[in-house]
Amino acid sequence: MKEKIKSIEQEINDFEIKDLAILEKFRIEFLGSKNKLKNLFGELKTVPNEEKKEVGQLLNGLRTLAETKFNSVKDSLESNSTKSSSIDTSRPGEISEIGARHPLMQVRSEIIEIFSRIGYTVSEGPEIEDDWHNFTALNFPPEHPARDMQDTFFVESDKGEMALRTHTSSVQVRVMENQKPPIRTISPGRVYRNEAISARAHCFFHQVEGLYIDKNVSFADLKQTLLYFAKEMFGENAQIRLRPSYFPFTEPSAEVDVSCTICNSKGCNVCKYSGWLEILGCGMVDPAVLESCGIDSKEYSGFAFGMGIERITQLKYKVNDLRLYSENDVRFLKQFTGNI
Repeated sequence: MKEKIKSIEQEINDFEIKDLAILEKFRIEFLGSKNKLKNLFGELKTVPNEEKKEVGQLLNGLRTLAETKFNSVKDSLESNSTKSSSIDTSRPGEISEIGARHPLMQVRSEIIEIFSRIGYTVSEGPEIEDDWHNFTALNFPPEHPARDMQDTFFVESDKGEMALRTHTSSVQVRVMENQKPPIRTISPGRVYRNEAISARAHCFFHQVEGLYIDKNVSFADLKQTLLYFAKEMFGENAQIRLRPSYFPFTEPSAEVDVSCTICNSKGCNVCKYSGWLEILGCGMVDPAVLESCGIDSKEYSGFAFGMGIERITQLKYKVNDLRLYSENDVRFLKQFTGNI
């Protein structure tokens, strides 16, 4: 028995370990679940009683020898591995690419921030809408051209004919149906129109629509709100003008232009050399819309407005082609690194 112990002791001492793979082989042979020492411990019961104590001590020493060698070599190999792969602190650092939010999302956040300062909350709704919320509640008669396939993407579903929303006014309808005045909210989101794609238009784009309903709300309140927005977004020198227009859900209605920041009102191809660029539509909420949503039009009045985020971004960052926003051109997107 003692001869076997000396033989295995010699094996442990002579075992050369050069890498972690050989170290694992050593562990399996001398410390694993079926190692050589285990067999010797099993034979201890055959040793005469007067020798068991001495042999047991030799076996324990043999196990300690194997464990000590394993741990020592492991620490040495791991230390060398770390040193060989350690970072050279004398080398210049690598420049990390800095990401950026999409310009449309940057401007969307800025618009929300501007209106939040004067008490507007944010409301959101589904992009696939039913006829009531997208058209009927907003005073669109059945024969209105906006219901035509030329303008709207219709979707067949088990709920009947649905449509990709053509404006976020549908969210305003939901708000009016579920909330009592006073109401002061904006509804940002993606909308869809069946239009030809060009530098000035796209089949999908992003809107922010605003709604304010309370007692004694006037058109003057609307104009002052929009002037405040223009100056906060485009600078103190920004000017707006209102032109009479028509929308089924507002009366009276107006188109709002802002002085062109791309050419500083001198005239360019974006503003069609007029010095002005249309940014939104607005008007006083039609009493019929209020009544459709369960609001007493004799007690409450309000105004609504809607703007395209692409157009605002175009003015703010002097982008002359709306198609750039959805082409995922990294050269274009990198220009907005470091913005808000």
